[in-house]
Amino acid sequence: MTQYLVAIHHPDDYDPFASEDAAMARDIDLLNDEMIAAGVRIFVGGLQPVSRAKSLRAQPGGKVLVTDGPYIESKEHIGGFWVLEAANLDEALAWGRKAAIACRAPVEVRPFH
Repeated sequence: MTQYLVAIHHPDDYDPFASEDAAMARDIDLLNDEMIAAGVRIFVGGLQPVSRAKSLRAQPGGKVLVTDGPYIESKEHIGGFWVLEAANLDEALAWGRKAAIACRAPVEVRPFH
């Protein structure tokens, strides 16, 4: 079976305290329970706001530059994700659809190598 990343995308200014209500939290909890019962969930994690990100870039001479903020300048960033083990892409996409509904946000599904 292949592992898939199911990533939730939020706008840069996303505020979970203002955007996530009890119904949404319940829907995400139910989805997590369903994933566990199906035996597909490997790992799940929510991320701090993109304003808390640090980016690291290799520099000449073996040095690394650390800067505040995300690596990519974008209007949306990953806000959380699941790592699932699914039989195929169609099964992973079915979980992605459920994630998009529960999280009320765009979702990206991508297989691992």
